[in-house]
Amino acid sequence: MKLARIPLLLFATALYAQQPVEVATVVLKSVERKVRLPGEFLPYLKVDLVARVNGFVEKVEVDRGSVVKQGQLLVLLSAPELAAQRAEAEAKAQAIESQRAEAQARLVAAESTFERLKAASATPGAVAGNEVIQAEKAVEAARALVLAQASSAKAAQAAIEALRALESYLKLNAPFDGVVTDRFVHPGALAGPAAGPLLRLEQNTRLRLVVAVPEADEAGIVLGARVAFHVPAFPGESFSGVVVRNAHSVDPKTRSMAVEMDVANADLRLAPGMYPDVEWPVRRPRPSLLVPASSVVTTTERTFVIRVRNGRAEWVIVSRGVALGDSVEVFGPLSAGDEIVRRASDEIREGTPLQVRAAGR
Repeated sequence: MKLARIPLLLFATALYAQQPVEVATVVLKSVERKVRLPGEFLPYLKVDLVARVNGFVEKVEVDRGSVVKQGQLLVLLSAPELAAQRAEAEAKAQAIESQRAEAQARLVAAESTFERLKAASATPGAVAGNEVIQAEKAVEAARALVLAQASSAKAAQAAIEALRALESYLKLNAPFDGVVTDRFVHPGALAGPAAGPLLRLEQNTRLRLVVAVPEADEAGIVLGARVAFHVPAFPGESFSGVVVRNAHSVDPKTRSMAVEMDVANADLRLAPGMYPDVEWPVRRPRPSLLVPASSVVTTTERTFVIRVRNGRAEWVIVSRGVALGDSVEVFGPLSAGDEIVRRASDEIREGTPLQVRAAGR
């Protein structure tokens, strides 16, 4: 009857004081694990080829799937008006060149006249002084005309070069080695800067594998690390890439950071748009505290472990990290080597006397 009057909590405390508890030691260890993250393949280089001048498509030398080399002709356009403009500019340049040659001849004649009059003026009364001055001014005017004609000739030649450059844009060449992944035009179509792309070219012999790494795992990003991944198109086969680029910015919507890997793809087995599963390595920047999973107690109010301090129970508030087999990573005011109750429970109250027994007994 007296026992019935003892509050249940005091009874539980007394019961645990009589029962020995098994303890475990807090371990400090470097945490390394791998998590599966989705990735996406992107071409290493990608460009939509657009005509830089207006013209009609005369030839399309490639089609979807064509493997091309840098500098290879892909599309040939025709623009007869450019040829006419260039011919007109060349005729104008020739006319200006003729005028420049005529002005040069006049300059030579004016200089000759001036030299003769200047020599004759050395004899008093042979030549009027005003004639010498007029001859000198005629030389200056002829020289200015030659300079003006030379400038006009340069401008005319520049206009010809500009038209030749425009004509060179009628040939669309591959800017890099790659694969034509889409074709948008056929012969006879009108092309131009506002008409949209003609072809889409991608470099797929090397791919970019973009992985969105969660913010919590960002510390494990190591440039130069080789990371394995799997592709659903090739079940059972493993591939790898090298981490080479890091966005250094967390997306506020997904709370993740974009990381890029370079993947060699000389045989073109992999393709942009595929979604591989990446075995992303996660490494803590410093060693972590590990405890048995059964040592962590979670209630509606707190998460804690029970440390044995001077033979009594001490609740230590912690937060959980990742699970590693039978152990779990914890963060809190613990130290490596601390003894904690292996099978903890909130029934072991703060300050309860504990009788420690060895594991397995």
